[in-house]
Amino acid sequence: MKRSDLTEKILDIKRDKGWSWKFITGEIGGMSDVLIVGALLGQMKLTKPQCEKAAALFGLTESEKRLLNEVPLRGTSMPPTDPLIYRFYELVMINGPAWKALIEEEFGDGIMSAIDFDLQMERLPDPKGDRVKLTMSGKFLPFKYYGATGNNQALGYKEE
Repeated sequence: MKRSDLTEKILDIKRDKGWSWKFITGEIGGMSDVLIVGALLGQMKLTKPQCEKAAALFGLTESEKRLLNEVPLRGTSMPPTDPLIYRFYELVMINGPAWKALIEEEFGDGIMSAIDFDLQMERLPDPKGDRVKLTMSGKFLPFKYYGATGNNQALGYKEE
């Protein structure tokens, strides 16, 4: 079975049972809802205990359960064609240079980790239309200056 086939099977069961993602993530538990849904959609992996819970919940075979614990091939084609996902791409294209400049000014030369990372999603009621609030938190990883000697700093933290 390919990972995409398992994703379709999980989505079919979710649809047939009328389950919400909130229900499913509550049953599996142990990490962010975003990561659990991402794993069930084939972009992340579950821990072995989570695989046990997912397999019991969805009635998966032993092979399908193990597939949920394998490191997936992550990502999608660029640019994305789904309108909602494309808007995130557009946010980065337009605001990315400013985010980069502000992060580097505050932290120094480096990146925000997408691995040591957390994302929270909230619904904010608004009379003009509800708003989506995303809060991202990623560990700052300074650029490493290989071969730095003497008084030269080895990492790209902000210089005081």
